[in-house]
Amino acid sequence: MQNIVITGASSGIGKALKEYYEKKGDKVYNISLADADFNCDVTDRAKMEEAFKDIKEKFDRVDMLINCAGFGGSGAIELTPIEKVQSIFDVNIMGTINAIQLVLPLMGNKGKIINFASAMGLFPIPYRAFYGASKSAIIALTDSLRCELCQTKIQVTAVCPSDIKTNFTKNRLKDFQTNERYGKAIELSTLHTDSREEKRMSLEKATKILVRWINKKELKPMYVMTFKYKLLYFAKALLPKSWYLAGCNKVMNKRK
Repeated sequence: MQNIVITGASSGIGKALKEYYEKKGDKVYNISLADADFNCDVTDRAKMEEAFKDIKEKFDRVDMLINCAGFGGSGAIELTPIEKVQSIFDVNIMGTINAIQLVLPLMGNKGKIINFASAMGLFPIPYRAFYGASKSAIIALTDSLRCELCQTKIQVTAVCPSDIKTNFTKNRLKDFQTNERYGKAIELSTLHTDSREEKRMSLEKATKILVRWINKKELKPMYVMTFKYKLLYFAKALLPKSWYLAGCNKVMNKRK
């Protein structure tokens, strides 16, 4: 039996993982904004400290941390209100850091830390810059943490899910502010992405893939979901950057 902490386990992927591990007989502690073992904004350091104090009292140790809490946003870099930018970075990056710093003393020298990045952290997507940048930061953070903990038995990985049917798209902060520089490109690109909702992978299938990765005895530094995104990631390493960026722009920057 494992003691597991999951942030953002009240909905979507986090909830699916929580249900999976509870069915296996593991103890799962959910830190989320609502309907959780501890209702808490992961950006609130004082509240997070309270949550982990409660965890310490309930568990003798933590075997695994799964950082799922996060949300997306769309809009032009030039026009997105700075408070929205701050929210994305606070939740996606600082929330993850808070959980990592507070869980490590409860792990000792053995455990797993699973950080949720995204395929958008691997590729440049017009009008998704802030979400993509936050997830790129998670990948870099994970790599560094893995190096720092190499003398222990704590394993660290970043998982990059693809398009999954959850409420993530619905809950994403969308900003369609524009000017003559962008015209309708911001809105059209966002709506084009949202229109593919029914083609996304089912939550059940995605959960099976995720738990197969997470349950591995030896974790890889990063996992990328679906052949399409693996191929794009491979192409990124081979193609000249100007070619790669031009291709991404052609596919995603819808102007009419």
